[in-house]
Amino acid sequence: MRLRTRLILAGAALAGASLVWAMAARFFAPAGNTSASRFDAIIVLGAHTDRDGNPTPALLARITEAVHEYERGVAPRLIVTGGPDRGGNVQASVMARVAQAQGVPAAAIFVEPNAENTIENACFSARIMKEHGWKSAEVVTSANHLPRAGLIFSRLPIAWRGHAAPSLSEPSSGASWSASLMEVLHTGYYLLFSQWADRCSP
Repeated sequence: MRLRTRLILAGAALAGASLVWAMAARFFAPAGNTSASRFDAIIVLGAHTDRDGNPTPALLARITEAVHEYERGVAPRLIVTGGPDRGGNVQASVMARVAQAQGVPAAAIFVEPNAENTIENACFSARIMKEHGWKSAEVVTSANHLPRAGLIFSRLPIAWRGHAAPSLSEPSSGASWSASLMEVLHTGYYLLFSQWADRCSP
């Protein structure tokens, strides 16, 4: 067997093993480390905005569900986390605007505008919590993002529980499959690389 063929086969085997590892990690990912029903804060993880600075469906679903949780008394404040998109719109600022429009007072919203990925979402939010002496949080994000977020938040010294934001509309089967595949690939990248390279101390 030629060396090139061997390398191709080895690469395919490695990619397949990584994919299986990512899928298994997502299946066994923690959903939290506490059974509490009340928290010091609700952390809302960012997602992309559109060109005009409006929330995409994923971002709108996350912040809307977080507002619902706030109204239910799950926590007295929101931490919205997400940095600038390619167009310069800051995800956290967009979420804060939407939350205020939905009735959350500005004093109850804490904006974290610098995070560029989920690791930084978690780390920078934990820093805000540490600064204020808060110990626990409910983490709100999309259902397909929650397993990867769980792997990341499990490394933080806070009490936390994940909460999936339901979609505001029924996605097409193709879009749903594509989003799930992307999350598996992102999880694989996290396991293989970013959990070491992008480590952050809260």
